[in-house]
Amino acid sequence: MLKNHLTIAFRNLRKQGFYSAINITGLAVGIAACLVIVLYVIDEISYDKFNTNADRIYRLNSEIKFGENHMKMAVSPAPLAQTFLQDYPEVESAVRFRNYGSYLVKPANGTDNIKEQQVIWTDSTFFKIFSIKVLEGNPDKALSLPASVAISKRTAEKYFRNSSALGQMLTLDNKRTAKVTAVFEDMPASSHFHFDILISMVGDWPVAKEAQSTNFLSNNFNTYFLLKKGTDAKAFEKKFPSFISKHIAPQILAALGNDFTMEKYYAAGNKYEFTLTPLLDIHLKSALKIELEPNGSITYVYLFSTVAFFILAIACVNFMNLSTARSANRAKEVGVRKVMGSLRMHLIRQFLTESTLVTIFAFLVAIGLAYLILPLFNSLSQKQLFIPFADPFFYVILFTSALIVGAFAGVYPSFFLSAFQPVNVLKGQVALGMKSGFIRSSLVVFQFVISIFLIIGAITVNRQLNFIQNKKLGFEKNQVIVIHDTYALRPNVESFKNEVLKISSVESGTISGYLPVETADAWRNDNTFWKEGNQPVVENLVSLQNWNVDYDYIKTLEMKVKLGRAFSNEFPSDSNAVVLNQAAAAQFGFTDPIGKKISTFDGNRPDGSPDPNKIKSWTIIGVMENFHFSSLKENITSLGLFLGKSDGSISFRFNSNNSQEAIQSIEDVWKKLAPGQPFQYSFLDEDFGRMYSSEQRLGKIFAAFASLAIIIACLGLFALTAFTAEQRTKEIGIRKVMGASVSSIVVLLSKEFGKLIVIAFALAAPLAWFAIDWWLKGYTFKTEIGVMVYALAGLFCLLIAWLTMGYQSIRAATSNPVKSLRSE
Repeated sequence: MLKNHLTIAFRNLRKQGFYSAINITGLAVGIAACLVIVLYVIDEISYDKFNTNADRIYRLNSEIKFGENHMKMAVSPAPLAQTFLQDYPEVESAVRFRNYGSYLVKPANGTDNIKEQQVIWTDSTFFKIFSIKVLEGNPDKALSLPASVAISKRTAEKYFRNSSALGQMLTLDNKRTAKVTAVFEDMPASSHFHFDILISMVGDWPVAKEAQSTNFLSNNFNTYFLLKKGTDAKAFEKKFPSFISKHIAPQILAALGNDFTMEKYYAAGNKYEFTLTPLLDIHLKSALKIELEPNGSITYVYLFSTVAFFILAIACVNFMNLSTARSANRAKEVGVRKVMGSLRMHLIRQFLTESTLVTIFAFLVAIGLAYLILPLFNSLSQKQLFIPFADPFFYVILFTSALIVGAFAGVYPSFFLSAFQPVNVLKGQVALGMKSGFIRSSLVVFQFVISIFLIIGAITVNRQLNFIQNKKLGFEKNQVIVIHDTYALRPNVESFKNEVLKISSVESGTISGYLPVETADAWRNDNTFWKEGNQPVVENLVSLQNWNVDYDYIKTLEMKVKLGRAFSNEFPSDSNAVVLNQAAAAQFGFTDPIGKKISTFDGNRPDGSPDPNKIKSWTIIGVMENFHFSSLKENITSLGLFLGKSDGSISFRFNSNNSQEAIQSIEDVWKKLAPGQPFQYSFLDEDFGRMYSSEQRLGKIFAAFASLAIIIACLGLFALTAFTAEQRTKEIGIRKVMGASVSSIVVLLSKEFGKLIVIAFALAAPLAWFAIDWWLKGYTFKTEIGVMVYALAGLFCLLIAWLTMGYQSIRAATSNPVKSLRSE
């Protein structure tokens, strides 16, 4: 019986070659897109599962709301980890990370540095908590010695290609030498952090001393806990408020005075809270400040999964539509089979066999398509996805999926066709084309609802990105080159700046690691300030970003001073001056801020908490226009510029149309003053653009999926139009003989489908509006999405559909009526 079903199925596929090709192509494109997205989703949900104790590892987060500042951070105080180990039996072990960004690294006997981005300071318990295999050295002792490092396999091969790295020495930032005490396997791609160099936080190096601090008011360490088996994390979290009262409140009390209480702090609308995030939730469900690396998004996983389902559904709808539309061609076959004694179940099996066969062919084509488009998708998504051809389970899943998709696509046509009554069929009483297809019409509407929705989504993401790129930021990001790691020039930092300023294309330059973009090399620092003369009590405090800059910072970045003036060499007193942004002036409550003073703590007590007896004041000399120094998803917060040394970067504004010429001139100066040091640079506008790389990827992927959806939908529409024209050949011939014009026949054949697309637009527009409104709520500063966006998407879809239908309609309308009426 199966052999008979297959024989007939192959015969029908050959007989209806055009429609079979449409079905297979549409399904293959849909399946290929679905396969790629499934690989993406599997990769995203697999993060950190390689850790043996993944279900018991948690990261501690801090949420602090203080006045207008609300910070949700992936960091916590230095002494917290050890204190938790002492106070709570639920904690089995703990590890901290302290991120100081990139380092210049070379072998101790080497001359040329290499910039290493993936460097972190950590505790000796790292290998106990995370399942990273140690290839050389003792994982229990590797980071327990002062001035020791553990390095990845690829780093060991980079610096010690012809010998074992164990026991070798590395120089960090030209000033500290560390001994390699372990070599570990390269961290898996599916880890939420990827470090190549781990530096021990034991000893008397400055970071090691910071790690030993007892100050609970400074949050700089990413802290992870391994909880004991059976520990309820939610129940454990309920103990955190008492921990804050016991350890943190006393230090705040010491700094702010005896009348301070946490009750007053909370009553003023402030917040101080610790929470736990499971390790397996970090990559997809955490987007806090000071993450170790940018994470993914569970929203995108849900979104792409839904898109994959809908694209596959659109392809399946094509199969259903064509199968039911061609019902008249199979009607007599069904009637004869039933008269000859065939049962309905036999017919259902026959039609399901045909649909499954089409699906299997489509899957084979889809694997090839997926293989071809995967490199492009990897480039867009910054992944390293691959099709697991070597895994036998992959083929089992593939074959099972083919059967499921075949059954899904074929179940409605099978039951529809097998339900024909032989008496009616053999009399020719079978409805044709669109006249018999309310469900078919509904499926066409469904296809174009999804297509229009995706088009509107792609346009919206693109418009928001254009808004971000063109928005006035309060500084000028174009024509600015940023030279990184300029501390490597010491003691020639100023000399380098002065030499570069002699280049004719360079207009100005500024030495400061504090830049108005969020990158790995941009520094940040915040502190608590208050009006001079006020007491440092909760209601008077302002959390202020305080950036050290030089005299030329405001000039080089073309910021606007609204009141007062910028820093000037002509005023020696500017060493104790500050330039605030408008947000800070407003938060301090100044109406006339020029000449007023703000104060902050200028020293710590032995326990590391602020010393209320050491206070320093700065005079406000200017107020600058607010500028964006973080994502447009966030409000502009309080910021102050102070004169001070900050030689992490030097930024130069240049006026040359030939940027490569300017770069080469600057590099020549660098090589003269810093031989052996890597020359690293970027452009400020490109750094700004990289802050929105995830949105850029989303926009490109959305556009690609929208294109696929409209292509698949139009394939089906093309075939349906062709079939409708085929069924109405004689009608068209009669109309032409009676004097009908080509244009009227084209409108006749197209208008039914055109109505369906208009209905689809009416359904898709409100769905898209709700989705867009939800997505844009994540941005404080966002573009306006007007009616034109929806109208353009609808018109575009209608145009593509009309072009698709128009070809077949014009072909039918211009055919010779003699040929169509020859048999009459």
